[in-house]
This record gives sequence, C-alpha cells and structure tokens, in this order.
Amino acid sequence: MPLEVGAQIALPDSTAHHVFVLRLAAGDSIELFNGEGGAFVATLTEISKKQVHAEVKVFLPREAELPFSLTLAQALPEGSKMDWIIEKAVELGVNTIQALSAQRSVVKLSGERAEKKYAHWQGIIEAAAAQCGRNRLCHLNPISDVTRWLAQQDMHKRILLSPRADQSLAQWAQHHPAQAVTLMIGPEGGFSDNEEALAVERGCLMLGMGPRVLRTETAGIAATSILSAIWGGFHNN
Repeated sequence: MPLEVGAQIALPDSTAHHVFVLRLAAGDSIELFNGEGGAFVATLTEISKKQVHAEVKVFLPREAELPFSLTLAQALPEGSKMDWIIEKAVELGVNTIQALSAQRSVVKLSGERAEKKYAHWQGIIEAAAAQCGRNRLCHLNPISDVTRWLAQQDMHKRILLSPRADQSLAQWAQHHPAQAVTLMIGPEGGFSDNEEALAVERGCLMLGMGPRVLRTETAGIAATSILSAIWGGFHNN
C-alpha cells in the first residue's frame, strides 16, 4: 500500500474488515504500515459496506524488530502445523522463514501446490504482523530441499537443534554476542542421520534445548524465545 502523509486512501479489504470488526467510525484513528518500517496514523473519513477511506496524518518512526537477525528454517510438518508455526514466528520477531523439504517430512510440496501454500503463508505473515504490531514484514523464502539449501552460502551462523547435541542453545547464547543466526528445525521424526551429518559438514552448529524432546511445532518457537530472552529481544525499543 503506498502511504504518505496527506494521502487520501481506500483501505485494502483485510484492513477494512478489521475496521468493521472493531466497529470503528468516521473520525477514529488507526495505525497503518507498509512493511518497510515505521507506522502511519490515519483518520477514517468514510465507511461504507463496500469500502473504507482514510486520510494519512502522521508518520511514526518506531520499530518493533529484534536486535539481531533471525531466520527460522523449518522442515515441513504434518497438516496445518506450518500455519501456526509461521504465525507465532512472526509474533516473536523472526525476520525470515525458510520452509525445508526433509527426508522425513510427510508433507511434500511442489509445483502448483507449493505456489498455493506460499501465497497462503504470505497471507498469514501479513495478518500476524498487523495483529502483533510489527511494521516490517517477515520474508518468506521459496520451499527448498534440505540438501540443496545446505549447499547455499549463508553469512548467518546456522544452528541445528537436535536432542543429540552436547551443548545447549542457552549455554551457547550466554557466551556469544547477539548476532545473525539461522535455526534449523526438523520434521516430526527429526532430520535424518545423513542430513545432520551434512549440516555439520557444512559448518552448522548442533545445539540442544534440554533433556526433553520437543515437538517440531514447539522447538522453533522455544528456541526463538530463548535467544530473545538472552540477547534482549523482549526489551522495548
């Protein structure tokens, strides 16, 4: 959405729906964002059954991002679990989401099915960002095979979460400064031995999160929370 102070705009359907749900009226103020940082305060000028119009009044240069860049590389889980994972990852401040097709992934996506899922997940990212007050959109990478993805050059420290690790994520984070990291989360059955070996060979650091084995939909969210707690991700800007 092109936004600038003084502009008269028609709100997109998703935002207009939000206005209807909250039962806002002409003259009420709302916050709008375009995914590029900051927020715009706008005043509702006209509300009809088909469209909502507003006037952009003020730009607010606020930020709600983590103090470090975080990518969640999540192996495809069963059913609709990925929807929930993406929603919660956005709420917690993840910058990039990479869906991975692993050897033990039950769900296999390619072609038109993959394109439809990508569009569906993008919609979840936008809705979650609006709900939690983020003003920069989380980036969604195309689905990739684990082996092909590991072969790519990545400037981020890649961390593979595994119950077989000797060192915990919390211990590692406490002894290292905040930095750009990528968290690798396996599917329900975990990454295969071959995938773990290849990841380590490619420079990935294998870390754990305690004596309990977490479900795939829990692991990435827990790991993100651990890093945020230790590296200051829950502080107000």
